[in-house]
Amino acid sequence: MTAVDEKILKIGLVSVSDRASQGLYADQGIPELTAWLEQALVDKFLVETRLIPDEQDKIEQTLIELVDQQQCQLVLTTGGTGPAKRDVTPEATLAVADREMPGFGEQMRQVSLHFVPTAILSRQVGVIRKNSLILNLPGQPKAIKETLEGVKDEQGKVQVKGIFAAVPYCLQLIDGIYIDTDPAVIESFRPKSAKK
Repeated sequence: MTAVDEKILKIGLVSVSDRASQGLYADQGIPELTAWLEQALVDKFLVETRLIPDEQDKIEQTLIELVDQQQCQLVLTTGGTGPAKRDVTPEATLAVADREMPGFGEQMRQVSLHFVPTAILSRQVGVIRKNSLILNLPGQPKAIKETLEGVKDEQGKVQVKGIFAAVPYCLQLIDGIYIDTDPAVIESFRPKSAKK
């Protein structure tokens, strides 16, 4: 086994919410993401969680810390992506990015439009910082699962792929880590030449 094979995926989960961070109600984003990842990933992973208010400087600091200090290869944020004045997660994410990955935001809106017409109000982005992928997810638990898994028919057959189908290969390209998913939840895709 090489050092690359032994790498364990570290995931940063950030819930951006003024009210949840003040304790006015229980955060639902981090528990939803954690439960989904436990079902979807077949490989062992570690999680770093943060619950923070809708403040751009605080979001930027948190993303930098999770990537630069905590060495998270994947950071998922939830909340703060709408058109309201306090919704600044995309601005904070783009401010700390080395490169933008527009396909992730485009696909999240594509998936969400199958469920709600207000998906066009979402401003989620995907970016790379150093060797890490940062993705802004919606704030609602139901929408989080939908954007990750995609649109399925009544038999469970995927009609529109969710964004997580591309995440394992993206992480392999930018960090060299190899992870896989349970196809019953989400089937990850990578070219044959990149499969183990």
